Amino acid sequence: MKGSNNQYPLNSVSKLFNAQLHFVQFLTYVLILVFGVTLGVIISFYVKQCTFSLQFTQLSLSTLPRTPPLPPPIAKVEIPNSNHSREGLKEFLKPPRVMHDMDDEELLWRASMTAKISDYPFNRVPKVAFMFLTRGPVFLAPLWEKFFKGNEGYYSIYVHSNPSYNGSYPESPVFHGRRIPSKEVAWGNVNMIEAERRLLANALLDISNQRFVLISESCIPLFNFSTIYSYLINSTQNYVMAYDDPSGVGRGRYSIQMLPQISLRQWRKGFQWFEMDRELALEVVSDRTYFPVFQQYCKGSCYADEHYLPTFVSIKFWEGNSNRSLTWVDWSKGGPHPAHFLRSQVTVEFLEGLRSKKCKYNENSTNACFLFARKFLPSALSKLMEIAPQVMHF
Repeated sequence: MKGSNNQYPLNSVSKLFNAQLHFVQFLTYVLILVFGVTLGVIISFYVKQCTFSLQFTQLSLSTLPRTPPLPPPIAKVEIPNSNHSREGLKEFLKPPRVMHDMDDEELLWRASMTAKISDYPFNRVPKVAFMFLTRGPVFLAPLWEKFFKGNEGYYSIYVHSNPSYNGSYPESPVFHGRRIPSKEVAWGNVNMIEAERRLLANALLDISNQRFVLISESCIPLFNFSTIYSYLINSTQNYVMAYDDPSGVGRGRYSIQMLPQISLRQWRKGFQWFEMDRELALEVVSDRTYFPVFQQYCKGSCYADEHYLPTFVSIKFWEGNSNRSLTWVDWSKGGPHPAHFLRSQVTVEFLEGLRSKKCKYNENSTNACFLFARKFLPSALSKLMEIAPQVMHF
């Protein structure tokens, strides 16, 4: 009995120990299960995030514009020195061909360009641009041929003739290929000024042209080339005739619609046959203020060619202008046109008289007031050719 009582405490301790052991094992299983579930949830969430990011990246890339693949690099071609050429100053300065495909707007824009640096980085020989405004051929071309002979490199020639002229008249070599792209011109019309601006613009494309003379087909030179060249190149003034004419054929042609750009007090008249330097020529082709006024309001009996340049120069550049023309014309007989001269009227005395008019040149007195004269008919050519060596010395 006593032995049985001794075993009872031992059995109780054993049962208690086993119960604690089972509890620890159970708790371990629970912890392992919780850990596994937690790990599974974390892994599952991470996988879903990776999948979403991948899909988003693919979607974003698909919305970007596709850039075409770059072309393969171009192999550099080695050019032998013997055939190598470059665009230098000489090529840049070469004047373009007289016959081009520029319209008036393009031509005037290009011609208005000018260098800001006044000193030329090369030996520039100034030239005189002779600009012939004609209806057809230059009938007195043989006389001009003699005038220009031996003076190449000191002049340029430009001819604006009626587009309907087909060149059927035998062309003198000095005028060959010198016709510029031209348009219709009517006497007294504003398109006469457009033709003059077109001639100036073409001549300005040659950077060597320094002085610009407007000439008709009936003009003749009164002196030899060297005399005229020296006179023009060394002149300190421009030669645009401008004066105030209070009569009906002067102020009477003014339109009040020209205000405010042009007032009656500023209105001037003069001959259209001018001579000017490069600076003034640039201003004429660049004019966007006064010329449009003439285009709009100087029509019909206004005779724009007698008023535009005299008015424009008097308003803007009067200080450098002589207010006279270098081309002699006889208006003594009256009427809308000057007198013309036949063969019988061309004499040594007559031409000598034109060569000895007194006026001012560079603030000094001179006998050479006129360098050119008009209007000489084609019938006068033979007589002019005959006495030119004696009188004009060419």
